[in-house]
Amino acid sequence: MFTEKECIFLSEQLKDTMVSALGIEFLPSDDDMALARMPISPTTRQYFGILHGGASLTLAETLAGAASLHCSGYDKKVCGTNVTGYHVAMSPTSGWVYGKATAIHLGKKTHVWNVDVCSEDGTLISTERVTNVMLDDVKPQN
Repeated sequence: MFTEKECIFLSEQLKDTMVSALGIEFLPSDDDMALARMPISPTTRQYFGILHGGASLTLAETLAGAASLHCSGYDKKVCGTNVTGYHVAMSPTSGWVYGKATAIHLGKKTHVWNVDVCSEDGTLISTERVTNVMLDDVKPQN
């Protein structure tokens, strides 16, 4: 889904945000899936060393949001409206986890994605469902 150029663009746009603080990186792919990875590190772990569930949810919402941007031709603003996660296995205490987002619904106003978060050896750590709303203009509240 993402080209190398898009991965660089997304990383530049998300500099100095939670995405960069957690070390999330977008990965190029030649198919219909959006890919990203995130380190298992002190900023993403629970106190006893495994990946924090909130970090998995952040990876999923970030990846699904970027995928919706791609599908809109970067012509919309994307806002997550619902994230539901199911944590199914404990993560390793180091290395990387990988997110793979697959579109379930790509409408004019909403997109729905399934995101699987796996360890480096392919073990499913969690699976998330993310719903995004596609907006023409957003005016942040002060």
